[in-house]
Amino acid sequence: MILATTPDPEDLDPFREEGETPFEAPDDSVFDAPAADGDEDDDEALRRDAGVVESSRASRHWWDRNADEYQDEHGEFLGDARFTWCPEGLDEADARLLGEVAGRDVLEIGAGAAQCSRWLAARGARPVALDISHRQLQHSLRIDQARGADPVAVVQADAAVLPFADGSFDLACSAYGAVPFSADTAALMREVHRVLRPGGRWVFSVTHPIRWAFPDEPGVEGLTATASYFDRTPYVEQDDEGRATYVEHHRTVGDRVRELVGAGFRLLDLIEPEWPAGLDQEWGGWSPLRGRLFPGTAIFVAERG
Repeated sequence: MILATTPDPEDLDPFREEGETPFEAPDDSVFDAPAADGDEDDDEALRRDAGVVESSRASRHWWDRNADEYQDEHGEFLGDARFTWCPEGLDEADARLLGEVAGRDVLEIGAGAAQCSRWLAARGARPVALDISHRQLQHSLRIDQARGADPVAVVQADAAVLPFADGSFDLACSAYGAVPFSADTAALMREVHRVLRPGGRWVFSVTHPIRWAFPDEPGVEGLTATASYFDRTPYVEQDDEGRATYVEHHRTVGDRVRELVGAGFRLLDLIEPEWPAGLDQEWGGWSPLRGRLFPGTAIFVAERG
C-alpha cells in the first residue's frame, strides 16, 4: 500500500495544493486508466530561477503526468527488481556501493516504481521506497501485484521533508531520484543525515555536472559546449501563464561536495561510470557516442559522521 505515515500527511507535504488529498492508495481499477494528459508540448523551455515550492510542485505534477510514459519507455531497462545506478548500466550487484544490505533498514529516495527497493528486499534488506509522485508509486503497486509478491513499503513525500524519525535507517540511496529536482539540496542532504544512523551510508547518482555545459542531445550536436558549467540557473519548462511544469537544478561537483560535508557526511568516493562496450541503447542525451568521450553520471558515496 501507499503509506500515510505519521505525523499528519498535510504537515509532511507543505507544497500540496489546497483541496488535494495526498497518500491515497488506489483500487485495482486505477491501473487500467492512464494518468491525465498534459499540454507539455506547448511549454516554453528556459533558464530562470525557481524556488523550493515551485520546484516541488512542478516535479510532483510532472511525474504524475509522465509516470506511465516513463515506465513504458524505460521499464524494460529498469526491470521489475533491478538496481541500476545509471543509463550506463552500472548495477549495484556489481558495484556494491552500499556494502552489505541484508538485515539493514534502507531508504530509497526518489524511488519511482521501487525497482531498486525490490532488489534490496530480495537480498534481505528492509527497504522503504519514497517518491513525490503518487502515480509512480501506483506503478510500484502494479509491479508487485503482477509478480504476486508482497508489496514494497512505499511513502509519498518530498525528499526535503522526510517523514521519519531521527536515526530510522542504516542506508539511504537514490538512483537519479529527487536530488536533481530539489531547489535546496543542502537541506535535502541534512534531512538524509538526520534519518540515518551513525555510520550510515548515503549513495546517490545524478547527471554528471559537466553535462550541463552541453546540449542534452545524444548525437554530434551534444558534443560542443554551449553553456557555462558554472551557471547554476535552473532549467525550467513553463506553461503559457508562466507556471513551471518541470524544473531541474544544477550544482557543480564542488557544490555537491560542500553540501555533503556541510550536512555532516564524509565523502568516500565519487564514481564516474564509463560507457560499457556493447551497450547501444540511448537514454535521452545518454548515448554511446557521448559516453565514450565524457561522463554522463556522477555517483556520490558518503558516510554519516
